[in-house]
Amino acid sequence: MPASQPFSYDKLFAKNSQVSTRAPSRHAKYDFAVAYPDPDNLPLEGLVESLQTALEREGRDLAYYPEVNGLASLREWVAEKLARDRNMKLTADDVVLTAGSGEAISMVIQALTDPGDVCLTEEYVYLGTMRQMRRFGSEVVSVKCDDQGFISSDLRATLKKLTGQGKKVKYVYTIPSFQNPLGWSMSLPRRKELLTITKEYGVPVFEDDCYWDLRFEGEDVTSIHSLDETGQVVYCGSFSKILAPGMRLGYLVAPKGLLERALSFKAGGGVNQFAALAVDEYVRHHLHEHVDVQNEALIVKRDAMLAALGENFGGIAKWRVPKGGLYMWVTFPEGTDMAAMQETAFNEGVGYYNGSQFSPEGRGKNCIRLCFGHPDAKTNYDGVTELARIMERHGVMPAG
Repeated sequence: MPASQPFSYDKLFAKNSQVSTRAPSRHAKYDFAVAYPDPDNLPLEGLVESLQTALEREGRDLAYYPEVNGLASLREWVAEKLARDRNMKLTADDVVLTAGSGEAISMVIQALTDPGDVCLTEEYVYLGTMRQMRRFGSEVVSVKCDDQGFISSDLRATLKKLTGQGKKVKYVYTIPSFQNPLGWSMSLPRRKELLTITKEYGVPVFEDDCYWDLRFEGEDVTSIHSLDETGQVVYCGSFSKILAPGMRLGYLVAPKGLLERALSFKAGGGVNQFAALAVDEYVRHHLHEHVDVQNEALIVKRDAMLAALGENFGGIAKWRVPKGGLYMWVTFPEGTDMAAMQETAFNEGVGYYNGSQFSPEGRGKNCIRLCFGHPDAKTNYDGVTELARIMERHGVMPAG
């Protein structure tokens, strides 16, 4: 009997399907590449106790599939928190729980864009969002920024140019608080200018505010959503950075018409009810205290990285001092190819992402993003020092 030939799917794949590798995540000895939170401050005991309490009260409801919008009591809490902390006027009906902010972003992208449509971002943008935009056929165009956020004149000029070319700009995506990867927070005047300019062109704003709670210095700036009363601003947040990414919980806030469209792209119905019950019980009683403890640890870690940068790269590179969040953006002189160095540095113990990975146009090879949240303070200091040694060893350390 002849041997059976493997069945071939080659002619059956959907046109927009892409190959996705499933290799396990790699971690260097000094892992500054991915923005994991502080493992020593994960509220494990509190989450276990909260889950037990919630299951005793509502555990029998696990016999039902969860609501597609997510656990009603947690949506109510999110609405109350956003009203209190971000000056947003909304109810639980305006909130959908999602599998992290990544699912919220994916839902909005699919609901608003067709292949060839344009979305605008900061000149360097979170690479996970950029990948999703491109996966669904968007053209990603960046707008120049400074330490205050979008440069308004460039935003206006970019919108004028694109609309003049007959292109459809579907939204402006922004991370206005402790921007990933640049680390700045958008000033209040720039937030107002962003709304004014986008209103002129009939373009919504997609506000990704998932780092807002991680402020450890400076005064808060109100949300862009709170400055708008027309429904122009779509908003998402996450529990990943204030609790744990492994919980896979976030939320989307949008007008009814957009939520109804976005929900059609939500995979698998409601979010994990088991996780939602634990988070709902925990945040009601412990979140404020937990965030304070977490931020106290983060500022020590940030300062250790800053000290090492100053000692090893002072007079050579430039960097922003973030007042919150998890990221340090470091710029080396033009011609310093940190993209070419990335794999070498990883193999010799230091992981980072280079700037071109965050740029829609592939700029920024002389820049790197360093994440300071997961390692302890000593590791942050030692790792930056080791990066300097690696660069010197391979002859890519610019002259001071």
